[in-house]
Amino acid sequence: MSAARIQMFPCRSVRILSRGRNECGPRVRSVTSPLSSSSSSYPGRAFSGLSETRRGLPHEKMTENGLSSRGKVLTIDTMNPTVKKVEYAVRGPIVQRAVQIEQELREGVKKPFAEVIKANIGDAHAMGQQPITFFRQVLALCSYPELLNDSTFPEDAKSRARRILQSCGGSSMGAYSASQGIDCVRQDVAGYIERRDGGVPCDPDNIYLTTGASDGIVTMLKLLVCGEGATRTGVMISIPQYPLYSAALAELGAVQINYYLNEQKCWSLDMSELQRALEEARRHCNPRALCIINPGNPTGQVQSRQCIEDVIRFAAKERLFLMADEVYQDNVYADGCQFHSFKKVLFEMGPEYSNTVELASFHSTSKCYMGECGFRGGYMEIINMDAEVKAQLTKLVSVRLCPPVPGQALMDLVVNSPQPGEPSYDNFIKERTATLSVLAEKAKLTEQILNTVPGISCNPVQGAMYSFPCITIPEKAIKEAKEKGQAPDMFYCMKMLEETGICLVPGSGFGQRDGTYHFRMTILPPTDKLKILLNKVKEFHQKFTQQYS
Repeated sequence: MSAARIQMFPCRSVRILSRGRNECGPRVRSVTSPLSSSSSSYPGRAFSGLSETRRGLPHEKMTENGLSSRGKVLTIDTMNPTVKKVEYAVRGPIVQRAVQIEQELREGVKKPFAEVIKANIGDAHAMGQQPITFFRQVLALCSYPELLNDSTFPEDAKSRARRILQSCGGSSMGAYSASQGIDCVRQDVAGYIERRDGGVPCDPDNIYLTTGASDGIVTMLKLLVCGEGATRTGVMISIPQYPLYSAALAELGAVQINYYLNEQKCWSLDMSELQRALEEARRHCNPRALCIINPGNPTGQVQSRQCIEDVIRFAAKERLFLMADEVYQDNVYADGCQFHSFKKVLFEMGPEYSNTVELASFHSTSKCYMGECGFRGGYMEIINMDAEVKAQLTKLVSVRLCPPVPGQALMDLVVNSPQPGEPSYDNFIKERTATLSVLAEKAKLTEQILNTVPGISCNPVQGAMYSFPCITIPEKAIKEAKEKGQAPDMFYCMKMLEETGICLVPGSGFGQRDGTYHFRMTILPPTDKLKILLNKVKEFHQKFTQQYS
């Protein structure tokens, strides 16, 4: 062995474990290195008395038969600490228990209910919503081009499929696309945004196709987060919030800055609250971004145009990067409410703002009337981004190669849907209108029934796909929840699941003002099942209140 190899061993002597063929335990013998007599001059000597753990070596454990075994390299103590801070209530303990109960029901375990009704997540198709025929026709043609010869498919579906396939490598959706997304799809997204915003120009080069909106949001947060200590990036998010934001900020080690929506005013956004949150945050971090969800998740509010103007002025004055999560832009139900895109309002406010305020806006195929969550299609548009930062963004998205090509194709169909005079137009409009109309009816139904229950107060569901009612929890129940180490609304929702089979998400998973309790439920179940769900919630709340009063 060379001297270089020998110097790698830091101990004066090596104790070797050996076993005879029929021995149950180790036999120890010592072998002293010929170099050990002069080990006082050996640089590793100072570390020879340290434990393996302190020297950064895997800890060795003894097995029952006397053999040594190495501990895991990756343990809960040695893993990335920011990952342990990540929480995502939408798929948290309640949902995990719901899955277990479903399995128990399949195995014949008797419950006071026949099925679990999951109202925890905005997964429209899982709740029974039917896909748009035209979308699935084109996706089928793109997936299996031989169907282009089938006369049962309409010509407008075939023309969309041919155009998409011609833009794919090898005319196949199985090929990678450009990292920023397929060119023709980005062009169509730009055209859609121009039409939506009344002619405000949109450059396809500012469009990035994404793996759902979530991918774009996390990517932008990665670009924004920097600094340490008091200079660490702070990001302003609404409370209640969609847990993607808090989870992403925790993973990135950013500072979460909470601003509270006004529940007494239908979850409106107060500028004085934004200012309060900002000024408090500047004492310990560097606020750099402001996130808005419009229409709101989980709160279902639709921001007025005046509110959006105020937010843009605030962002300009305080030099904040704006992130507009607009994935529910077609889900507006309440009379007098209308969706206004941040980009449209920004440009209508004039060059003082449109030339300076930095904005990223996001959309998805998962919500609205589409509900195509599993395809993971989406886009983001960037406005007024520094050219060098944009180059870094393009580099960053190239690392993940490209978004799923079927999701890109679906996004193209959302922004380039059938037009008047095309064969599929009438049926497309019929299906789209029916889906949105039913959602509007269910939004009203949810509000009405929940507000008949003493101890439950539900704001109007102006948009999106959820209600976020406030619930009164008796003091006795709060005490029992704390004894179990649970948030009171987690205790409430878990008890509801066990007794009724209804799966909701506690408000504590979204954030709420201290001393208030909520739950989030989707309005997506079919109307007949939604009525059953709401009546079960009503009965449970009355029983729960009586039990703990």
